[in-house]
Amino acid sequence: MIRPEPDAPSHPCEIIEGDPACGLVLACDHASNFVPPDIHLGVAPEEFSRHIAYDIGAAGVTRALARALNAPAVLTHFSRLIIDPNRGRADPTLVMRLSDGAVVPGNARIDEAGKAARIARFYDPFDAGIAGALAAAEGAGRVPSLVTIHSFTPYWRGVPRPWHVGILYDRDDRLARPLIDALKADPAGLIVGDNDPYGGGLPGDTIDRHATLRGLPNALVEIRQDLIAGEDGQREWADRFARVLAPLIAA
Repeated sequence: MIRPEPDAPSHPCEIIEGDPACGLVLACDHASNFVPPDIHLGVAPEEFSRHIAYDIGAAGVTRALARALNAPAVLTHFSRLIIDPNRGRADPTLVMRLSDGAVVPGNARIDEAGKAARIARFYDPFDAGIAGALAAAEGAGRVPSLVTIHSFTPYWRGVPRPWHVGILYDRDDRLARPLIDALKADPAGLIVGDNDPYGGGLPGDTIDRHATLRGLPNALVEIRQDLIAGEDGQREWADRFARVLAPLIAA
């Protein structure tokens, strides 16, 4: 559901400072379903509990993982229905008019000036938060890895998705490949997607802007939403990623 107005965040991003010298920066592009009261999307309230508004469970995993590794993290404080920071500025899905069957009337006629205003208010601060965390890591003498945390629906168009988790990447698999191998070796017998359930390498996405174009190690994590819908699952997956990421980042 939309957060009530008294809980409205004062900044479009949540910044977790962490230790810049830890060698890792975390980001959660779709952490929140919050829509400020001055933005009218015209979407039914129940739609904000769905994946079209945010990545269910991803924020909890990100915060717990940041605590476990003392890693800097940047999380959005706004719904992806306002603007999707995991898209390039020229991407036609930057501001969604239709999302998984749900029409977004408030986006239907948005013009370039309206897009520019949302970029300045929401997208740019998220970009700046990640850029600042990466710069702090480099200033601490470490080449940082960037890991972004997402979640995906258990079913797509009625077809079950078998993966428990997926690791996405583009040209650089320095971190993604050993991360996939480590997750496959987990005693829980995980089904691990290798660029599944989505393909990596979306031009202009968060990983592309901040890691691929700069030659930084990276991975995009997708966890199935039913596994992290509650706090117990979020802690379990954060602990799992802390165990596998710590030695990889150290190496």
